[in-house]
Amino acid sequence: MRRREVTLPALHPRRILAAGSVLVLAVGPVAFASAPGPATPTPAATDLGTQLYLEQCASCHGPQGQGSQRGPSLLGVGPASVDFQLSTGRMPLSQEVPQAERRPPVFSAEEISALVGHVASFGGGGPQIPRVAPGDIVSGREIFAANCAPCHGATGSGAVLTNGWIAPQLYDASAVQVAEAVRVGPGLMPAFPSQVLTDRQVDDLTGYVRRLRSERLDRGGEPLGRLGPLAEGLLAWVVVLALLVGAVRWLGRRAGQ
Repeated sequence: MRRREVTLPALHPRRILAAGSVLVLAVGPVAFASAPGPATPTPAATDLGTQLYLEQCASCHGPQGQGSQRGPSLLGVGPASVDFQLSTGRMPLSQEVPQAERRPPVFSAEEISALVGHVASFGGGGPQIPRVAPGDIVSGREIFAANCAPCHGATGSGAVLTNGWIAPQLYDASAVQVAEAVRVGPGLMPAFPSQVLTDRQVDDLTGYVRRLRSERLDRGGEPLGRLGPLAEGLLAWVVVLALLVGAVRWLGRRAGQ
């Protein structure tokens, strides 16, 4: 008789994965042979995503992503949200702050992918990581003006919102990160599901945001908030007059000595 392998997905052996003092239960299918003799589950190696999560995330979000007083639940947030927070360096936090700011990511691309997969194993669905394609710049500019410019500014330079929150500048964001933010709505930003903005429109929008990054909008140097030539010129005159007054007073003191 020919021996064959039969996979029984309904049979789930239980294994315990430990990291520090935190324990989680993981399950997975196991293959049994039709040959005589007792079947034993194949031991699995400790998963990278599980290790990283328990070491860096579980203390705030709970060992199973259920959340705690220090961090929100991760059930149902979706891969796009996890990838956005980790790839932009907003997570993990070294200390509790009202709004996490963009910084270099703590994890490598491989580690981020492993963490995304581990959080997805908690279940609940949520937006997937978008697949961004080249879009139409003209259409993207119209979408940006209608939906993004009121908070992020007409040129994507960011702005101050209410209660100390800020809408960050967009120049450092990759195309995938822009699309993820559109679908997820991090912070005070509203989420734009596919019923509001189609995938094609998101492609157009990301293309325009990338164009903003590539354009030299500050040929004179510092952007000065892009308040316009009148306000920026007035600020320049104020600085010059302050320097002149300071120089006159210094010369006066030198003459009186």
